[in-house]
Amino acid sequence: MLDRKVEDYSVEGKSVAEILSSMERSGGFSAKNFGAAVQIIKDMKNDKCLKFLSFPACVIATGFRGVIVEMIKKDMVDVIITTCGTLDHDLARAWGGDYYHGSYELDDTKLHQQGINRLGNILVPNNSYGEPLEKNMNAILKKLSDQKETWGGRELLREFGLAVNDESSILYWAAKKNIPVFVPGITDGAFGTNLLWFAQDNKFSLDLLRDEKELSDLTFKERKTGALILGGGISKHHTIWWNQFSGGLDYAVGITTAFERDGSLSGARIREAVSWGKVAEKARKVTVDGDITILLPLIMAAVYKN
Repeated sequence: MLDRKVEDYSVEGKSVAEILSSMERSGGFSAKNFGAAVQIIKDMKNDKCLKFLSFPACVIATGFRGVIVEMIKKDMVDVIITTCGTLDHDLARAWGGDYYHGSYELDDTKLHQQGINRLGNILVPNNSYGEPLEKNMNAILKKLSDQKETWGGRELLREFGLAVNDESSILYWAAKKNIPVFVPGITDGAFGTNLLWFAQDNKFSLDLLRDEKELSDLTFKERKTGALILGGGISKHHTIWWNQFSGGLDYAVGITTAFERDGSLSGARIREAVSWGKVAEKARKVTVDGDITILLPLIMAAVYKN
């Protein structure tokens, strides 16, 4: 066990990449895992394995959206698994919906009376969220439903990415880079509700099992897979669930603020997935405790530096 010594380090005049490398060598607490995440992500990319990225929707309401877009543009991602709110925020902002700085301490009753939704310390006016989707989705859906009645979720989202024509959009860049976007809970948000309303008056339906078949095909054909798992929930579980059928993830980096002790999937350490076969026994893996809006930009800055 006593094969590596703890190393002191300094930060003056150092780059982000140098500091994170020093954190890994420091041997200490969350800093060590933080530094280790950089090397695992770099090795995952260099290994040419199939790279999954899963994340929750809430961060797409912030400027962190640009970090995800940059990862797509730099070919750091092969498959995206996320939640319906990502579609809501990405499309609403692409279609001119402005989000604003707020505070956790604002009066939510007054905000509701003013038609303003609070997402943490981000303010989302109704006319910047639901209304842009209602205004723009139907025209796209009408063109698609004229082509055929039944769509898979992944192929539907590709069509929206091709139609949105905004370079700040995650869906735009995913379509441009031919990266599949899977949203297993696609009805759990404004995007999904608008699909329902459209289907009530038009010949249109969604085949969710088609997405599952595509995910199955992706994981079964690949010899090596890796994942950067941001937060938890359904996007995390879908990522690790399908990878169990190909022997488990070979690389896995998780970043979470959730607690392990309540038994939640969001709080489960990456190592727990080994017991289920969702992460390979010999996988390169680490869990980093902290807020992804702080940690991931620093990790990626270090990855890009080298």
